[in-house]
Amino acid sequence: MRLHFFAASIIFTLCFGLANVANAKKTPASAPQTPSTNAQRSTSPPGSAEARLIDIYQLIAQSQGGLALAKADALTKDFPNFQLAQLVYGDLLASRVRPVKTLGDIPEAQLKGSEATLQQLRDESQVRLKALIERPQTGAIPSEFLTLSPANKHAIAVDASRSRLYLFENRAAGLVLINDFYISIGKSGLEKTMEGDFRTPLGVYFITSNLDPKSLKDIYGSGALPINYPNILDTKRGKTGKGIWLHGTPTAQFSRPPKATDGCVVLANPDLMHIIKSVEVRTTPVVISKRLNWVSIGTAQLTKKPFEEALNAWKLAKSKGELDKVLGFYSPDFTAYGMNLPQWTPLLRNDLKKAKGRDIDLKDLSMLHWTDAGETMVVTFGEVSAGRLTGPMKRQYWTRQSQQWKIFFEGVI
Repeated sequence: MRLHFFAASIIFTLCFGLANVANAKKTPASAPQTPSTNAQRSTSPPGSAEARLIDIYQLIAQSQGGLALAKADALTKDFPNFQLAQLVYGDLLASRVRPVKTLGDIPEAQLKGSEATLQQLRDESQVRLKALIERPQTGAIPSEFLTLSPANKHAIAVDASRSRLYLFENRAAGLVLINDFYISIGKSGLEKTMEGDFRTPLGVYFITSNLDPKSLKDIYGSGALPINYPNILDTKRGKTGKGIWLHGTPTAQFSRPPKATDGCVVLANPDLMHIIKSVEVRTTPVVISKRLNWVSIGTAQLTKKPFEEALNAWKLAKSKGELDKVLGFYSPDFTAYGMNLPQWTPLLRNDLKKAKGRDIDLKDLSMLHWTDAGETMVVTFGEVSAGRLTGPMKRQYWTRQSQQWKIFFEGVI
C-alpha cells in the first residue's frame, strides 16, 4: 500500500534543516553562532533514542516512508514510554491510508481532552529539531567558559531557548563538545527568585553531589545531580529556594515537555546516566542561560584579558603584603560568612602576616564569566605561597564596578 507523506511545510523543514546538519563542515569557529554550513553535527550518542528519532525524521524528509515506518516500529518497541516516538509512529501508520497534514494528525473526535498533551509533544518535537538544525559553530564554546583548569574535567552548559544541555570535555587543547541532550525546565520558565516559583535559575553553578537513586522517589528517575543554587550572586540578590537538580524522568515517561518541572533541569534517564558516568562532583561547572552565546576560543581569550590584569594585580599586592592595595580590590559591599569588609579586614591582615611577603601562585585557575544586569567573574584557584607545595582552594566572586573589577565574596572551598 502506498504511503502518503507529511505536508510540504514539514518536509521542507526536515529536508533543508536536517540536511544542513548532516552535511555540516567542521571548520574553526570565528564568530558567535548563527545557523550555517559551518555548524557542528549533532553529538547525541549514536544509537540513542533521539538519534534514532532524528534518523526517522530524515527518512520521512527523503520520502523513504517504508524504512521510516520500520525504524519507528523498532524505536517504540525499544522505548515504549517515548511518547513523541509513539506519535510519529502513529502518523506513519496513518499515512498509509490518508495524507498526514501535521505532526500528531489525530482526528478531533479521537482526542478526547488530550489537546494539551498533543501540543506539548509538538513543542518537544519542534525544540528538538531546532536545536539540531541550529548547531553551534565548529570549535565554538559558550562565552562563560573563559578558563578551565585541568581539575575541571568536564563542563555543562544549558541553553533554555533550545531545551538543550551541552556536555564538554576539557582536553589539553581546550573544551570539546562531546554530547548534547534534550532537557525540560521549569513550568513557569526561567529566572528563579523564590521558593516554589516553578522557575529554573540562571547563572553559574557547580555540581555538589551525586544522589543515590535508591533514595529517590520515582519522579526523579534514575538519579540526581544537585547544583549549588542559590549561589553567592543569587544570595546577594535576595533569591531564595533550594533543591535544584539535574535529574531523570519517572518510569512512565521517557521525556517531559519543554516546560514541565518545578525548576530542575530534567533529562531522559539514559541521557542522565550518560552524564552521571561522565562528570565529577564539586569540580564540574554548570552554566544555565536563556540563550548561550557561542564564541571562538580566541574571542574568549581576548574577553578575559582585562580581568586577568586585575586578578594579577591583586595577587601581586598580596604577595608584597600591601594591605591597603589589597583592600582596594574588595567591594564596599563585600560579605563572606556573615562578615562585612571591616570585619573581614583583620583576617586579611593575619593572612598577609603569615605569608611574610612570599610570592603567591594561583594553581588550577578557572574563570567563569556571567553577564546579565551586570558582569560577574567566578574564580577558583589554589592559593600556594612560594616554598610550599599546597595551599587552600579558594573561590572568589568579582563584579565590574565603574570599569573596575572588585571582589564581593571570597571563601575557602
